[in-house]
Amino acid sequence: MVAKAWGERADSRTSERISVRDRAAQVAAQVTSKRGVEEMFVQNDTVSLCLLLNRRAKTMRVIDFRAGPSHAKRLFVLRLAKREGIEKVYTLVERDEVSTWVKLGFAKEANIAGFYKRSDALILGCSVDASASESNLRIPIGLEEDDDPTPDAPSAAHDFAEKTLVHAKKHAKELGEAATRTLPLTKLAIVRENDATLKKAMEKAIRSGRALTGFEAFGRDVERRFFHLTSRGGFELVASTESQSCFGNAFLELLTGPKTEAERLATVAALRALCDKLLAEGVVSCFAMSASDDVALATAYVFNGFRRTGLLQNHITVGGIRKDAIVWSRKLANPADE
Repeated sequence: MVAKAWGERADSRTSERISVRDRAAQVAAQVTSKRGVEEMFVQNDTVSLCLLLNRRAKTMRVIDFRAGPSHAKRLFVLRLAKREGIEKVYTLVERDEVSTWVKLGFAKEANIAGFYKRSDALILGCSVDASASESNLRIPIGLEEDDDPTPDAPSAAHDFAEKTLVHAKKHAKELGEAATRTLPLTKLAIVRENDATLKKAMEKAIRSGRALTGFEAFGRDVERRFFHLTSRGGFELVASTESQSCFGNAFLELLTGPKTEAERLATVAALRALCDKLLAEGVVSCFAMSASDDVALATAYVFNGFRRTGLLQNHITVGGIRKDAIVWSRKLANPADE
């Protein structure tokens, strides 16, 4: 279903003064919901966009069908995000589109190795200030003409994520060769989305505040599968992958992270089993996210050959708290190419 918002012309003096509220109301009434995400199409003389609104995480992914920077595009996206209570807007693009989004005030936050099979994808993000005035939604002065802005100095958020990575590498190294003896045997079963085990696990994770995801859709026209992993000691983990066969990639999500040493070892083993399955199925690369303060989960990714390829600030919600997300990438078929 396509919702169109007409009436804003690029050559009109009043184009930026036209209220987005009426247009957004028309769009919202015709929005399509899919796996916890509202998919909204907007097309007019100025923009042609698909917006994926994740209300649980308060994020919005922008898919742009009309290349090129414009004040109207930025204003429309941020006005709509502000109206809908979205706190983070991001887009996923190829390298040659990065400068366009930088000109729109977005910051390059991460890359996903091998996302497009032969090339990487880059994630650019922009935080949304609910209290921002109209003038503050405009493109920051200087970015209109600056194709290669000076990179920002390392932030406290990046410093914190770096400390998490250092600890994770240390713990992964300690596991080392002993892992072949200490990691538990993992059983992996594919489950349906409406499976009772899956629903029960999700309800429990949400109640306890441990849910890392609601398994909302990351992209469009994708295949999503769910897995139930178990090992000795009563360990259970629900995981899911979202794949695009044309690109040969997979977005990997774990419902919960480990809290004890036994859970950490079991999560390491479960993640290894998942990666082995994806590799056997011909998946070229996979990527994942974890809270930047979760050393135990970071250890599981590092041990299984994932590399940190970025930090998405203010991007995920865990237990009702907004957190930064470390992006992890791994080329399954040819890890030496990373």
